[in-house]
Amino acid sequence: MTTGKVIQFRRGRSRIHEKHFLLEPDGCKNRKEAEKFTGKEVAWKSPAGKIIEGKIKGPHGNKGLVRAIFERGLPGQALTTKVEIK
Repeated sequence: MTTGKVIQFRRGRSRIHEKHFLLEPDGCKNRKEAEKFTGKEVAWKSPAGKIIEGKIKGPHGNKGLVRAIFERGLPGQALTTKVEIK
């Protein structure tokens, strides 16, 4: 089990994808290492104890970030917090 950090919503110039997030797994430096996380499950725990789960769909860019799609959107307070990668 690994941890990671929520970086940002997945977004374009004029549209934000509410359920898509960019994550940075700990120790992941490039795209090749990020591809190993594809298909793994992710869980974010709120300060109130509620757990929102999602799944990693693939790498994003060349610097080791991954795209995760959650079952429902995370709140804005989830940015820069930790997630658990199973």
